[in-house]
Amino acid sequence: MTRTAPSRPITLQMRLEAAFVRVLLALFRRIGPVRASNLGGWLCRTVGPRLPVSRVADANLRRSMPELDGSMRRAVIYDMWDNIGRNAGEFPHLATLPRNSGPGPGWDVVGEEHLVAQAARGGPTIFVSGHIGNWEMLPPAVARYGLPFSSFYRAPNNPLVDRVLCDLRDEAMGQPVPLFAKGARGARGALGHILRGGHLGMLVDQKMNDGVEARFFGQPAMTAGAMAAMALKLRCPVIPGYVERLGPARLRIHVLPPLDLPDGGNRIQDQMNLTQRVNDWLEGTIRQHPGSWLWLHRRWNVQLPNNMPKI
Repeated sequence: MTRTAPSRPITLQMRLEAAFVRVLLALFRRIGPVRASNLGGWLCRTVGPRLPVSRVADANLRRSMPELDGSMRRAVIYDMWDNIGRNAGEFPHLATLPRNSGPGPGWDVVGEEHLVAQAARGGPTIFVSGHIGNWEMLPPAVARYGLPFSSFYRAPNNPLVDRVLCDLRDEAMGQPVPLFAKGARGARGALGHILRGGHLGMLVDQKMNDGVEARFFGQPAMTAGAMAAMALKLRCPVIPGYVERLGPARLRIHVLPPLDLPDGGNRIQDQMNLTQRVNDWLEGTIRQHPGSWLWLHRRWNVQLPNNMPKI
C-alpha cells in the first residue's frame, strides 16, 4: 500500500503505543495461532465487558433485538469481546493460516464456485461484508482465487500503529493493495479503481452520516450508498460474503452468489433497493450468531444517553 508521511508530529505517547502493539503482536506470533487466539480471547472477554463502551453494545442490543433479556445480552457482549480478542491474536498469523477442512487452525470456503466463476469472467467486482467473525481473513482468502480487492479504510490516529497494521495486511494479502480513505475523496479513488477493472471490498455495516437512510433491524440506519451507486453505474457483480468462526484460528469463509442488480428505471430507487437488500442480508447473518458481530458502533439514527445503565 502506498503511504504518505504522517502529517502530525510523532509524540512519545505514539511511540509507546506502537511499541506495545509490536510487542503484543510479536508475542501472538511466537506462541502460534491457536494459543494466540485463546490468549487474545481471554484478555478481551475478561476486560471488555467492564469497559464503558460495552454499554453502547447493550443499548444497541436493547433497540435491535428486544426479545433478548439481560442475561442473553450479556452473553452476546461476552462472545463479541471474545471474538474481538481472537481476531487480534490471529492477526499476525493470517498470512500463514493454511487452507484446510480439518479441525485444526486454518480456513475453508463455502461457495468457492462463485469466486472461481468471477475470476474466470474477469472485470470489476464489489465484495460486500460486515464486521462478522474474523473479517480480516476475508481479503487474503479471496486473494488466493486471483481476486485481490482494495478496501475503504479508516487509519488509526497513531500513524506508527497504522504502519504496523498495514504491513501485516500486505503480508496476509501477499501483495500491496491500495486502500481508500472514507469520504468523497476516497469514493472517487475507489470508483477510478474499479473503472480500471479492479476489485473493491466494502464493510457496509457502520453508520455513514452522509449515506442513505435504509432499514437495519427494522430501524432507520444511515448506510453507505457508494456500493449501490458504483455497482449500478458499472453493472458489475456484487458478491456478499462473511467469515464464520468455528474455533480458535479455525475460520470458514461463506461466499454467496452475486446479487441480482435492480433495473427499475429509477436510479435513486434502484440504489435504495440494492442497499436495502444488502442490509437485510447482513441482518439475517448477524441474527444467526449475534455474538460474532461488532455491536460497539453507534449504528442507528439515535442519540444514546450519556448515563446509560450498567450491563
